[in-house]
This record gives sequence, C-alpha cells and structure tokens, in this order.
Amino acid sequence: MKKIIISENPWQTRIAVTIEDRLQNIYFESHVVTSLERSYFKGIVTKVLPGIQTAFVDIGQEKAGFLHISEIDREMAFARMSEATDEPLDRETERRPRRSSADISKILHEGNPVLVQVNKEPIYEKGAKLTTCFTLPGRYIVLMPNIPRIGVSKKIEEREERTRLKELLQKALPEGMGAIIRTTSENAKEAAIVKDVEFLVETWNNIQKKFATAEPKEKLHEDLPLVLQVVRDSLDEDVEAVICNTTECQNKVLKFVRHIAPDQIHKVKLYQEPPNLFDAFNINAQLAEALEKKVALKSGGSLIIETTEAMTVVDVNTGKFIGKKSLEDTILKTNLEASQEVVRQLRLRNIGGLIVIDFIDMAISSHRQQLMRFFEKTLKEEDKFQSVVLKVSEFGLIQMTRKRSGKTLMQQLMDTCPTCDGSGMIKSLQTQSDELLDRFKKELQAGAPEGNIVLRVHPSIFKNITHIEYNTILALEKQFNCHITLESDPTFAIDQYTIERK
Repeated sequence: MKKIIISENPWQTRIAVTIEDRLQNIYFESHVVTSLERSYFKGIVTKVLPGIQTAFVDIGQEKAGFLHISEIDREMAFARMSEATDEPLDRETERRPRRSSADISKILHEGNPVLVQVNKEPIYEKGAKLTTCFTLPGRYIVLMPNIPRIGVSKKIEEREERTRLKELLQKALPEGMGAIIRTTSENAKEAAIVKDVEFLVETWNNIQKKFATAEPKEKLHEDLPLVLQVVRDSLDEDVEAVICNTTECQNKVLKFVRHIAPDQIHKVKLYQEPPNLFDAFNINAQLAEALEKKVALKSGGSLIIETTEAMTVVDVNTGKFIGKKSLEDTILKTNLEASQEVVRQLRLRNIGGLIVIDFIDMAISSHRQQLMRFFEKTLKEEDKFQSVVLKVSEFGLIQMTRKRSGKTLMQQLMDTCPTCDGSGMIKSLQTQSDELLDRFKKELQAGAPEGNIVLRVHPSIFKNITHIEYNTILALEKQFNCHITLESDPTFAIDQYTIERK
C-alpha cells in the first residue's frame, strides 16, 4: 500500500511517498527559499532575440526568465501578430500559425507587459523558464484556460469511463478552455468534478483581474504549499495513510483533505517522535542510496547510473546472479527486474532529458520485444511524466527522453566537489608528488641552490618521496650541489610546500 509521509521541521519540510515501504518520490521545501514553479507574474519584456526565438522577461527575480516561442500560446501569438500588421488575418487559415514560421519579434516587444507562468525553476546561471500556455492544477483536472483541448490520463483505461469524463468536461468547461483529466477523476461523481472546474475557472478569472491592475513584476498567483500539493496530487484510493510528525501539520492536512476528499479524512494520522519519522520508515537510508551511483537489484544484479551534461546513462549488470536455467533466461530476468528499477530511479532522482539504458545484450528477439513491452507498460503505469521510448537495439540499448521538471535529486542535495570539480576523480598521490618535484626543480634552477635547503611538504607527499622517490632527492642534490632536507607538516594542503635556504 501507498503512504504519504510528511516531516515538518523549523528549517525544512520533507515529504516522501512510499509503496510497500519502498521510497518512490521525495520532495523538499526550504523555509527560507520561495518556490516559483507554477506561479503567475505580470512580467515585463526586457529583450527580444529573434535569432533564437526567445524573449527575456523580468519577473522581479535575480535573473530574467526566458520565454521561447514554443511556449507562447498560439491564440496569443495570433492576436499580437494581427495587431502588429494592423490587418485582420484570415482566422480560418491562420488560427493555428505554425511556430516554425512565426517570428517572436512580431509577437513581443521590449517594455510589453505579459502574463507569464513559471514552467521551471531557475537553475545554475539560467533564469526561470516561462510559458503562456497556462495550467492550473486541481483535484480532478488540470485546467488549461487558453488551450481548448481535453486530454485524459493514460492510466484511465476503460473506454466508457474515458468517454464519460470527456463529455462531462465538454459541458462543464467554458468555451475556449481545455483540461487534462487526472487519474483521480476515474469513477468520481459528476458534482465533485464540476465543483473542481468552477473553482479553477474562478481562480483563472481572478488572475486576469489582478493582471489588469497589478504593478510590473508583481506575483499574481502561486500554487498551494508543497505539502498540500503532494496530498492533492497523490491522495487516492491506494493511499493507506498520510502520516504527519506535528499536530500543526496534521491539522493543516486535515482541513485540506476535508475540503477536497472528505471520505478519506480518516487516513490522516499523527506520528509521535522520537524516533525520527523518516528513520522509523527507513526513508533516510533509502534517500542516501538514491544518491549513490550503484543501485543493487534483489536478484544480485545492479544498475550503474551516470549523469553527464548531455545525457544520463544507465548500465545493467548481472552481478552475482547466475539464474537456475539457461543463460538467456537469466539475462531476461535480470533485464526485466532492472527495467522496473530504472523507472523507479528516474522518478525518484527526477532525471529528465536524454536517457540511454544499456541492458544486458539478448540474442533472442522475442526476449527483446518482451523487455520493450514490459518497460513501456511500467513507464505508463508508474511514471506521470511524459516520455518517448525507442525500440531496443540489437546491442540491448534503449534510448528515451523524459520530461524535465525542476532540479534533479542530486542537484537539490549535493554540491560539486571543490577538489575534483565534479569529475569524480582526483590526481593520484604519485602524480601530485611528481608535480611538486617538478615545481621544486624549477625553483632550484631559478635560484642559487648551494648550501642546505629544507623542503617542507604534506605528510602524504613526504611519505611517498622518502619511500619511492628518495633517489630523486639524491640526484637533485648532485645536480645542484646542495643538501636537501625533507620535513613533514600536517597543516599543509597536499599540493602545498615551502622552501627554506640555510
């Protein structure tokens, strides 16, 4: 069964979603950093770059957000292009202009106010990614106020139910609006869905009213606090309990659940610490594992997950698993287990973009097809983010893309190593000793080395030189006609040294 586990502390809120006590999703909310994702702003266009079809929009943050033409609503583009030409365009033929032929400089101009929504948080040196294809998430639907299209969650499979929900939304939505029907709508009562639609439409109308009178760069609307977002998006019939570690958190969640799903209010429970809530449910240990490069499989195999700037690569290994039947059956079983774990890891680590999975090579084509079907089915059932998967190659590779959403787990919790600068490698002790000796020799060549010279180094370098490179010291003494004394100093950095002439 599924659990939603909420740990609130004065410095941070953490929310974990588990299935059968295995961590599936983890969310963090700092109490000193405000989240921007899904927020609406009255932005001011500061720069338009037709060469890359992008506009930069000031929303009052440290970095201006960027709005690509692919994120501009077509109706808005049509209206602004019509205004720019001062001629009425033929709506029958131009109602949906192709983005490839549109010019952002005809849609937006410097100084223009524009209603924008933050699509992705700022990351590194980039500002927030913005959109005018607006969405407003609710309990049963995600309202698309300027996209007149109705989509249904891929997890709702019964044709009759999909038809019922589509027809219901067609009647309930105002003209020109669309929606994505969420999984929670399945078998929901019509009155509850209509109530959700009315609330979201009213929210949209309030955003538009605020935009008309708001100051430039003003925030007009923001989504619910993270705790309530997760409860809204994850609370369904499969949830066994929503567990909070404080009375204040429990009361907040109770009030919200009483409003959106009163029949599930009995699931909201209080956990009395100590021990720590995340330790009691083994969340901290599983979180630490999710930051490791190697992921162990139950069968004895493993995954190796490496993320580069361009893509993420997942390598599947059999490890100590030898199976009971033929080699091909062993490989197929390992690959099937690995494919399910890959989906979990992509979701848990919030990995997006281009992903290449190197499954163990399978000689039997029916096994490759079976793996492909199972992997696609698992993605469909367990991952809410959009993905595109190519067929498994003869080398056992599966190439896919997965929609990016915010920072990865690694980016949220880790900093780049200042020693290796993110490479995961540092120079060997022998290499550092050689480089230090090279610099030492250059200084001997530049100065007057006769007499006694004291070379003071880090203890590791001292040990390496005295045990391995001592003949080098003797050779330098002979070459420069001096006496060299080595000294160890534990306060030195490994590449630090000093030279003292006596």
